[in-house]
Amino acid sequence: MTKNTSKLRLSIGLALALSLSACGGATVEGEYIERPVETIYNSAHQELALGNFIRATEEFDEVERQHPYSLWARRAMVMGAYTYYLQNKYDEAIGTARRFLALYPGNKQAPYAYYLIAMSHYERISDVSRDQRTTELAQFALQEVVRRYPDSDYARDAQLKLDLTQDNLAGKEMAVGRFYLNRREYAAAAGRFRNVIERYLRTSHVPEALHRLTEVYLSLGIPAEAQNAAAVLGYNYPNSDWYRDSYAILRQRDLTPVKDQKSWISRAIDKVL
Repeated sequence: MTKNTSKLRLSIGLALALSLSACGGATVEGEYIERPVETIYNSAHQELALGNFIRATEEFDEVERQHPYSLWARRAMVMGAYTYYLQNKYDEAIGTARRFLALYPGNKQAPYAYYLIAMSHYERISDVSRDQRTTELAQFALQEVVRRYPDSDYARDAQLKLDLTQDNLAGKEMAVGRFYLNRREYAAAAGRFRNVIERYLRTSHVPEALHRLTEVYLSLGIPAEAQNAAAVLGYNYPNSDWYRDSYAILRQRDLTPVKDQKSWISRAIDKVL
């Protein structure tokens, strides 16, 4: 799902929950003018509709400032977080959404606030060559949405996005494992590839991880584990190029894939696949 599509989903959710009929309201720049709450709120919505996100944020903040105990102040807080999100000001969006949840944890907009926090982390996921702390934060936040509101539309979308966070984290493990493998630090490499099998078994990186384990175990002088890794790979991904590579390196040593049900690889794979 693209970023624009994600933001459209957020926009639709808010429009259904928080919309007001349009009516005007204006301020003199730099001068405090007390205005009815509906006037300020609708002014903010008008600015948002025009794409004036900074001005919309200011107006939503003004609702809170002038009418802090009103119903509209709660709605304005959520909308303020949303407009920060639209500006790619993710820290501000997260901070505002968390403040809303601290003040109104049982509010009907709480699911959206949790989802907005998750999306603000999700939008900042980096490629696998970089530190994955942001990916971990996104994963946790998405899991919170699924855990707290399992039957909501937000949870369904969050579950789909969890697949990407899992794939990113697995990709990072693979990158580090390859680094160790190239340096012939086989035990360290094996640990990283094992993490992929045990933690990220539903990701696209599993076939390569099994192949790399075949390589590593042969290098460590543990042919039985290498044969098992290749056998599990062949059974679950028989048409994979990784299996062909694993089979080839085994044959170079007059070995064939042999599955061992007692191996940790077999036990891990059999639980899920």
